[in-house]
Amino acid sequence: MRITRPSPLLAASLIGSLTLTSAALPPPVGVRNLGLAAPESVFYDAGNDVYLVSNVNGDPFALDGNGFISRFSGNGKLLDLKWIAGGKGGVILDSPKGMTAVGNTLYVSDVHTVRKFDLKTGRPRGAVTIAGTSFLNDLTVDRAGAVYVSDMGVKAGAQGFAPTGTDAVYRISPADHVDVLAKGTFLKQPNGLLALPNGKIEVVPFASNEVYTLDARGRRGDVVKLPGGALDGVVAAKDGRLLVSSWETSSIYAVDDGHRVSVLADHLPSPADIGLDTKRDRLLVPIINENRLVFQPLK
Repeated sequence: MRITRPSPLLAASLIGSLTLTSAALPPPVGVRNLGLAAPESVFYDAGNDVYLVSNVNGDPFALDGNGFISRFSGNGKLLDLKWIAGGKGGVILDSPKGMTAVGNTLYVSDVHTVRKFDLKTGRPRGAVTIAGTSFLNDLTVDRAGAVYVSDMGVKAGAQGFAPTGTDAVYRISPADHVDVLAKGTFLKQPNGLLALPNGKIEVVPFASNEVYTLDARGRRGDVVKLPGGALDGVVAAKDGRLLVSSWETSSIYAVDDGHRVSVLADHLPSPADIGLDTKRDRLLVPIINENRLVFQPLK
């Protein structure tokens, strides 16, 4: 699979009043290319100290049954390329993208469905299909154990993605009941999600450079403009900064509490749904169009 960037934005109009600085970090400690096939998301399973990598393996919209999840050790060694794989052991997996975990259950977004697996064994644990969706993408979980999933509201177009208007963020209760948190094109193709300690959901959209939050009633707020758009992944660093990946500028941005923005890393083409190794303080970046991972130390 290869995903095309949207047309470049005018950087001068995007930066506005934000303060942009640069950050000096050590070079990446590892780059891996070991049979990965369009790695879209990296999830750090702290309990088992492993990295899980979702592989779209083809058309990101296709219900083709060939998606898989790879398992790496915390030092970057490949443990199992197809730890969970469509067609293996009763698994249905088409085009997996975002991942999160609640207890010992791994949640994986997969086109129109959120699939569940045992976090230790990889065995299937059920699924939640959300009708009327186009492109389920990222996942996050709040303190109450509810899972949130974004529908980016896109379909295949002549030059990459084309809008469908189904943009939404859904909430899945621990009992698998689905509610709409927010829905509409004002969400600007919501991609990355992060549940915050204050109960809000941080959203990074693909069709905008504006990071924002959604409150419990689905209202937008806390808007921060970044220098580039086509935003994908978001995590919270140990120091509280938000780290956001941008396809448009091939960069990772850091946003602090004062809305000051720094370039954490650059020269990362097609940086998808980033993860965070909290044990090693390391950012995990899937480079989807090049079938590889980058491990970036944060100090």
